[in-house]
Amino acid sequence: MLDFKTIEILEPNTEILEIIKSYSYKTKKGKIKHLLKTNLQFIEPTQYIITRPTMLTILEYKVNEISNKPFYIKEHNEKYSLKEIKQILTKI
Repeated sequence: MLDFKTIEILEPNTEILEIIKSYSYKTKKGKIKHLLKTNLQFIEPTQYIITRPTMLTILEYKVNEISNKPFYIKEHNEKYSLKEIKQILTKI
């Protein structure tokens, strides 16, 4: 059986929450988990699920400083930076 230990809980991004507060949405906190007896770590992204006025699922991954696009929109199948996410959300 696989045993996981949660190392860190990832909080939602306050800048995105400010933008989507006028929409109908749900958030799920992300987690970083360690698979016990190994050196493997798994990242569950923070999820922002916007239900109105349109259905949109934004995933925020905790990434290193090299990558500048930590956001992924499921419906668009594309990565985005924080600046691009703000533009998309203000257009909705």
